[in-house]
Amino acid sequence: MKKIISLFALVALFLSCNKDLVEKPDNLIDKKVMGDIYYDMSILEALKYQNPNSLYTNGINPKTYIFKKYKIDSLQFAKSNAYYAADYREYKKMYDALNDRLKKEKDAVDLIIKKEAKKAAALKKAKAKKVQDSIKKAKKVKDLKIKKEKDSIAQKKQEIKAKK
Repeated sequence: MKKIISLFALVALFLSCNKDLVEKPDNLIDKKVMGDIYYDMSILEALKYQNPNSLYTNGINPKTYIFKKYKIDSLQFAKSNAYYAADYREYKKMYDALNDRLKKEKDAVDLIIKKEAKKAAALKKAKAKKVQDSIKKAKKVKDLKIKKEKDSIAQKKQEIKAKK
């Protein structure tokens, strides 16, 4: 009897593993679109924490914005999210892909920031060099004026001596 009950429990366990934990919704959001939604939500959440007033001043509610952009409603999103979350491995793959996408975007932005910083440093250096050149030029002009003044004083002295 114990063998039959344990065999029955084992068969029931295997059969229950084949069933999906969450039924597939009628209006399931495609995996690629779902990945885009997660991406946009991540960007908006990051923006919300970096500069909270920017979304408020522009009148943007992140969730409402996402739902309008992808023409979905909150129930459709919740059901699709629950469906994908039921399969842990696939859900993890989706989030790993999201993480890779965010990392690539961050690297691209960091590269642009580095280029802009180099450009600004080169411009600052060029301006500093231009200022130095103008200072040298001004010193030369000043030296010439002083030399001219010395020459004119010497000429006046000679004229005075010549008159005497």
